[in-house]
Amino acid sequence: MQDLIKRVLVELGENPSREGLARTPQRVERALKFLTSGYTADVDAILNGALFTVDYSEMVIVKDIDFYSLCEHHMLPFFGKCHVAYIPNRRVIGLSKIPRLVDVFARRLQIQERLTNEIAQTILEKINPLGVAVVCEATHLCMSMRGVEKQNSFAMTSAMLGIFRDNARTRTEFLELIRHTGGVPPEVPAVAGLTCVTD
Repeated sequence: MQDLIKRVLVELGENPSREGLARTPQRVERALKFLTSGYTADVDAILNGALFTVDYSEMVIVKDIDFYSLCEHHMLPFFGKCHVAYIPNRRVIGLSKIPRLVDVFARRLQIQERLTNEIAQTILEKINPLGVAVVCEATHLCMSMRGVEKQNSFAMTSAMLGIFRDNARTRTEFLELIRHTGGVPPEVPAVAGLTCVTD
């Protein structure tokens, strides 16, 4: 990989031997391997020991999960926040594992639509909940730095499965809750059984 990066630097008109670039191929290799480490991550190993049988069937939300990814079209970063909710069917996931699951799929060459779906589908497969909802909002540097060069635009994508797709009231409750900033809004404790975590 380092030889390829040196060739890219030459094609860009640079001298890969100059002081500022001498170690750039090693640094870029390490960075790319970290940013694409999701390809080698084992979802089952990450979730192992964190799937629990619980008599609980109300909405669980983990919101404001920061993520960083690389767009597969230009290999430029896109980054933002992910909000994940599910309604258990006697099985729950340890709360800290949901951000880890987001990282697994974010650390690949991605498009935001696929990232959103992969998170939702994996939770559906692993615990068979009554429903899963995922919303991602992100800034794409391939839109900000090049192309249309719109620095203040961002993209939102959603995946609604099970009861979140079929029941408008459940879907609306989730969307209202993730609009609030700074954690759980004052009126939320009155919602029976709600668990809401701000990462």
